[in-house]
Amino acid sequence: MSSPTPPTPPSAPTPSTPSSRPAPSELHKFIFEGLPVRGMLVRLDESWKELLGRRREPLAAPVRGLLGQMTAAGVLMQANIKFNGALVFQVMGDGPLKLAVVEVQPDMSFRSTAKTREDVPDGATLQQMLNVHGQGRCAITLDPKDRLPGQQPYQGVVPLSGPTGQPLEKLSDVLQHYMRQSEQLETTLVLAANDDIAAGLLIQRLPIEGEGNLEADASSGVVREEMEEAYNRISMLASTLTAEELLTLDSDTILRRLFWEETVRRFDPQTPRFACTCSRERVGRMLLGLGRQEVDEILAELGGVEIGCEFCGNHYVYDPVDVGELFTDPQNQAPGSRQVQ
Repeated sequence: MSSPTPPTPPSAPTPSTPSSRPAPSELHKFIFEGLPVRGMLVRLDESWKELLGRRREPLAAPVRGLLGQMTAAGVLMQANIKFNGALVFQVMGDGPLKLAVVEVQPDMSFRSTAKTREDVPDGATLQQMLNVHGQGRCAITLDPKDRLPGQQPYQGVVPLSGPTGQPLEKLSDVLQHYMRQSEQLETTLVLAANDDIAAGLLIQRLPIEGEGNLEADASSGVVREEMEEAYNRISMLASTLTAEELLTLDSDTILRRLFWEETVRRFDPQTPRFACTCSRERVGRMLLGLGRQEVDEILAELGGVEIGCEFCGNHYVYDPVDVGELFTDPQNQAPGSRQVQ
């Protein structure tokens, strides 16, 4: 009688061959049950690679990294507010990086770009790119779609330094300072980006319901202390997330590893996407704003007008016939004006 064959140990799973197509981008919102704390996690995969791939001239590696972090942060901030309009996030300064800007619409479509004055060296920090002489600024603008005539967009501006003037080396620190200054909300941000993924995690302490009426309650101090302790605990857990983990782990794994002891309620994910709002019609309006004389001077010098979109790389070309049609179209004439025959 033969001896029984020992069971075969399970073999290690064969690694799957990674697809050449990046994963769809995703945004996850969640709350911590019973606590005034909410969170969001965004991973821009396919859409971020599309944005970079549309650039005619590649950005330096430090600028790509910063712009990716800004794009992830812009999506998180737009998702964090109930606002029917564009959120525009800009950093500008006096270093080799002149400007970086992200625009996010309410449907989570986004676009972003950057302009440099000179070459940005490898390994350049936020301060070295933007705040060489202390003139760096971060601006967040909310531009409502239903803006009334004369109504100005809301804009908040903070320097790239902390409350005591110390330089802030991380974009997440700048935004945490902004949220504390302008929104009076404690916020924890972890941001990371490379050429494949731009990602971010946001944790925010919410005001306690009825907090303004708690002063008369003898237990209010205890309630506030417990809620603050809960936020500090969750914030500390979020802060342990490394850039490598944020860029390489999927959303489910990140949330499970960080908050496995918490009761987390997640909502249906959203899909951020790259989309540009440029169009031939908008470019035409810009040319009309320049005026016929200036446009004709460009035609005389170059033989045509070519406008390139900094966000998506599309080019719009107007030859002399196009320009003539643009300025003689009755729809483009000011009230009371007449065409000269």
